[in-house]
Amino acid sequence: MYPLWFNLALACYLAGTVIYFLYIALQRKFLHYIGYTILAVGFSAHTLFFIFGYVQRGYFPVVEFREALSFFAWAIAGVFLGMQVKFNVRILGSFVTPLCTVLMICSRALPQEAAVAKPLYKSIWLVLHVSTIFLGNGIFAVAFVVAIMYLLQERQIKTKKAGFFFHRLPSLTTLDSMNYYCIMVGFPLLTLGMITGSIYAQTALGTFWRWDPKEVWSLATWLLYAALLHERLTVGWRGRRTAIMAIVGFLVLLFSFIGVNFLLKGYHSFATLGGAL
Repeated sequence: MYPLWFNLALACYLAGTVIYFLYIALQRKFLHYIGYTILAVGFSAHTLFFIFGYVQRGYFPVVEFREALSFFAWAIAGVFLGMQVKFNVRILGSFVTPLCTVLMICSRALPQEAAVAKPLYKSIWLVLHVSTIFLGNGIFAVAFVVAIMYLLQERQIKTKKAGFFFHRLPSLTTLDSMNYYCIMVGFPLLTLGMITGSIYAQTALGTFWRWDPKEVWSLATWLLYAALLHERLTVGWRGRRTAIMAIVGFLVLLFSFIGVNFLLKGYHSFATLGGAL
């Protein structure tokens, strides 16, 4: 059975999505405040779900794919709540909440397996690895959404056609600043996640690196974001080019998170992690 806190979080994310859809259509500030509050309640319930799961099992409940999807949704929701405080771009919720909701629905739909505690799950390095890597992924997910918003607004400006989103989206300068902020914060978290993952692999498996398919694709993701950050800081990339790179980077990240687990075999797959690693 799914705990009450998970179901409450899912209900809040669904309600928040509906409210934010109404906001983007009607452009009423009170709808944003309602949606933001509901999402904050959902995020709090989601946090309690993981806390109680940790206390009950004795390890971080993210070893199954459905749990990882749920934790990804939690990370994205948390990043959005923080980004909203910093940038106050209300329409961002209309793009982020559906993503959280889809991830939660997919997590809810997957079968729940009997949890079996294994010694390797109880390492603090697993907690640090999963926390940092997913927070980084959550920030890159928001950067992906912001990049899509940027391309939508840029197209409307270039074609000189004030479409549905023209007066609803912020300026290109604001969106580019948000993209830059996401990359600046997300890249160190991704780096820290890979470092702690290597240390966890050493403690659990006796080796820092095995050239596992997921490790290789994670390295490719890291190199892509490193290149994007380098070009922004040294060459001065801005605007459309960085938006496209943020989209490509997130698609590669998604493949390393989801595709590798089902298309390529390795010890990082959730089937292996949940079984006899």
